[in-house]
Amino acid sequence: MTTPTSPQALADAVRRGERRALARAITLIESTNPAHRAGAESLLEALLPHTGNSVRVGISGVPGVGKSTFIEAFGLHVIGQGHKVAVLAIDPSSQRTGGSILGDKTRMVDLSRDPSAFIRPSPAGSTLGGVARRTREAMLVCEAAGFDVIVVETVGVGQSETAVADMVDLFLLLLLPAGGDELQGIKKGIMELADVVVVNKADGDLAATARHTVADYRHALALLRHGGAWRVPVLSCSAFHKAGIDAVWTTIGEHRAAMEQAGLRNQRRAEQARAWLWSEIRETLLDAFRRHPEVQAALPALESSVTAGTHIPTAAARTLLQRFLGRPVTNSG
Repeated sequence: MTTPTSPQALADAVRRGERRALARAITLIESTNPAHRAGAESLLEALLPHTGNSVRVGISGVPGVGKSTFIEAFGLHVIGQGHKVAVLAIDPSSQRTGGSILGDKTRMVDLSRDPSAFIRPSPAGSTLGGVARRTREAMLVCEAAGFDVIVVETVGVGQSETAVADMVDLFLLLLLPAGGDELQGIKKGIMELADVVVVNKADGDLAATARHTVADYRHALALLRHGGAWRVPVLSCSAFHKAGIDAVWTTIGEHRAAMEQAGLRNQRRAEQARAWLWSEIRETLLDAFRRHPEVQAALPALESSVTAGTHIPTAAARTLLQRFLGRPVTNSG
């Protein structure tokens, strides 16, 4: 099999479901080489008419909650229902080296072997929100390749872990059986964004604790969320024993039906497209700012003076912005 060279040829190969072409297409759109961007955009333009028909699910949870085990059990169940599943698993990047473990395929052995599944680990890099910068574009490529269920696994729960909600149809929050102080530790903002809450590891000695946790979260959500077309359910499962996974998939179907009936699914995707536009503007401007010769020349000294406490950050930022824009910058308020 020859490797496609042009964006259109690569798009045609992706549409035929060629896995090598799918992997290469995602590599192209994830490339940080500015010379590759035009080709990536041409590829996406060719694929765009064949996208948008999947169920997009974002999954987040605290470290140790069993995200990979859950996603594998979930993916195999969904494939058993006749679907094709793509998993975009975002690995945390080192802030020092930029390196990433990218070990999700080794944690989802059975799913990675299934011909109806595709797992793509990507480094989060410097992008906030627990997702890679090109995750949205990778979803489109997978949809064009015929995958009708897309799972985005984020790096974990934190203050900036909510960006995934701006790119999926349903945001699933995976939690451990817990209570008291542990329950209080879950960020309110993420609880407010969740469309479905699932308590994992509801088995063995933790089964009783899981039941209490489900009741606690149902009560907490009743206080947080009011009205709307969808009442957030709190479910329990044991991903290890593959128990309760069917109820999760059924609930996702119920959520889609409720959103479509209320006319909210298309509205949500339109809002996500707008958020994608502004996210790309921010990221591109920041890249251009960092590459600007005058900014690069002044940045080390200003960073040193800020960290030493001899220069206030706002003044240093204004100096750098003036070098970047080539004109004076005034505060807007």
